[in-house]
Amino acid sequence: MTRLIFLVATLVASSSGLAASPASWTLSSQSEHQLAIQSHNAVAETESLLWAWFHAIEQSFFSIIGLSTDLPKLDDVVAPVPVDTPTPQHALESCQNTPNSRHCWGEYNTSTNYYNIIPETGRTVEIWLSVEESICNQDGYKRSCLTFNGTMPGPAVVANWGDWLKIHVTNNLSSNGTAVHWHGIRMLNNVQNDGVPGVTQCAIAPGQTMTYKFQATQYGTSWYHSHFSLQYADGLFGPMIIHGPATADYDEDLGPLILQDWSHMPIFTAWSKRQAWGITHSLDNLLINGTNTFDCAGSGDRNCVGGGKKFETVFEHGKKYLLRLINVATDSQFQFSIDGHPLKVIATDFVPIHPYVTDSIVINSGQRYDVIIEADEEPGDYWIRGGWIDSEICQGVANDHPEDMTGIVRYNMSSGRTPSTTSSVQLPKVCMDMPKGNLIPFVEYDVTNVAGMTIEALNYRFTHTGMLKWTINTTDLLIDWANPTLKQIFDNETVFPENYNVVNVEKKTLAVDEWAVLVIENTAGSIFKGISHPIHLHGHDFWILAQEPFKIWDGSTESFQLKDAARRDTAILPKAGYLAIAFKLDNPGAWLVHCHIAWHASMGLSFEFVESRGSISVKESDRREFDDTCKAWSRWWDGSAPWPQEDSGI
Repeated sequence: MTRLIFLVATLVASSSGLAASPASWTLSSQSEHQLAIQSHNAVAETESLLWAWFHAIEQSFFSIIGLSTDLPKLDDVVAPVPVDTPTPQHALESCQNTPNSRHCWGEYNTSTNYYNIIPETGRTVEIWLSVEESICNQDGYKRSCLTFNGTMPGPAVVANWGDWLKIHVTNNLSSNGTAVHWHGIRMLNNVQNDGVPGVTQCAIAPGQTMTYKFQATQYGTSWYHSHFSLQYADGLFGPMIIHGPATADYDEDLGPLILQDWSHMPIFTAWSKRQAWGITHSLDNLLINGTNTFDCAGSGDRNCVGGGKKFETVFEHGKKYLLRLINVATDSQFQFSIDGHPLKVIATDFVPIHPYVTDSIVINSGQRYDVIIEADEEPGDYWIRGGWIDSEICQGVANDHPEDMTGIVRYNMSSGRTPSTTSSVQLPKVCMDMPKGNLIPFVEYDVTNVAGMTIEALNYRFTHTGMLKWTINTTDLLIDWANPTLKQIFDNETVFPENYNVVNVEKKTLAVDEWAVLVIENTAGSIFKGISHPIHLHGHDFWILAQEPFKIWDGSTESFQLKDAARRDTAILPKAGYLAIAFKLDNPGAWLVHCHIAWHASMGLSFEFVESRGSISVKESDRREFDDTCKAWSRWWDGSAPWPQEDSGI
């Protein structure tokens, strides 16, 4: 079987010393974001396995391509591997994924229960990522930043549903550790690759490399990012696309559209000066796919050098486009829209849904939406609106240029006009997610047997030095990068440290599906009760049973929606309210639950589920790499580490 190795080329900084800006990374021309691809053992009998967008390899041993939107031919997909308790699948004749049959995926389709059925493609996607200290100029303001391979956003990780990924991460930072989380990937029976330092691994020491290995058991849109302290807010993230079927047809996949807030002050400086003490740091700008403009006129700041650009893309009249929205913000909620163009929503996080149409998408930090836009308006130039939602609605956020988060859709690529379109989108009245009644999963899978329930209260405290900490059941998370939860499990420790905030959950009956239920109540007092929190669960999708603002749970399950409940991996805990979720007990491991506002995670707003502890196991080779990573980290941390740990660690 042909093994495809994707070599991600390190993008070299320009002669001025600036990291390569993604301003030219447009949705209409993804080839500008380059990957070097090498095909091994490309013999004649394997040519039928090659994807349509891979034809360039036939012309050259090495090809430089971008994020191709042509989808693979899946005649070669072999029999599925059953996971946990397989559910019966209706036989489907093989059909190709085309603009008129996006529901198809070879022997599978959008009705395939991807929780239990995984295609085996026989392909491995291999990628090299370098964690680097860089200089970024995303909007006309030059500042130090952290990047993967010299760019922000980092290179796109692109694979096929069922592919295996092998990703080598080298820490080329001079004075800090790192670790990379693959957001939303279940890591089924593979907890050691989840990428959380202090939980599933030791931090990667400077000069060291760790290889992450996992299978793409889901399909859709996500992102990868550092889970070491606040590093992703300084630029250490990139998009991730797992190609698969879709619940509505489209002509062209435009790839990721990343929504982001951006600080001109390095994020660790902002943390130590303001945010650690509970004083909101107002971020300076907002970016779409890593780019925007910033007015440097009259500025005496030598770092305000200008040169920022609005993000642009081009539509062809009559075509339907797939757009993959990702919110990677430090602490911002967005309401995305394109003037005059309705959005057909087909997926939320990694969950395909029954399509519905809306004029805008409210998207919280860590969340993703796949939407289809039909280019059927009068040809012209239209504003793309990121739609930063202000502190009157989402308390605790701040930005200096909230109205400037715009890009441009053009029907004529030669046009340079500034759009004159206006928006009719109405702002939300409360800081919430999209209505869960609209997010009906395409694959029906209802909560049945509940093995247990965990009730957690969110609050806050101030330390004796005046630092603000967010707590879950009175405890703020504080982990040790050298002593992860998984190491303690391997070492048969019987009691976890109190500040690891561990909750044990167990499946009671092996022969049936079982779910655990989590209820988080926002009981914070004073001004803090008005803050909403995007809660992300590692290792699982979850079913949203209830989500109520301004209301504390009454202890009754009568309000829980067990049938056709929305599923995703990140959802809002509303202000002064509660969030009730259920997750299937099918993935033994140590799984983090945390607020995806970066400040709040650093302030300790997190806890861990240790699921089915007795069933956690890893291969001998994975255990050796795990131990080697820990030994290398301890040598560096105990020897030459210049900085103390100043936050929760995640």
